Amino acid sequence: MEYMSAKEAALKWGISKRRVQVLCAEDRIEGASKVGMVWVIPIDAKKPDDERFKINKN
Repeated sequence: MEYMSAKEAALKWGISKRRVQVLCAEDRIEGASKVGMVWVIPIDAKKPDDERFKINKN
């Protein structure tokens, strides 16, 4: 399986590296794991939905 770093995921998904690290720490990216001090994320991982905002469907 191939992996990418948090920095590569950030560039791919258009978010900050720190946000990717937070998502990994919250266990919201499937297959992400920490190796030493670095997060490794599967190449085919999908960007999780942003749960900070709620959509009002009225």
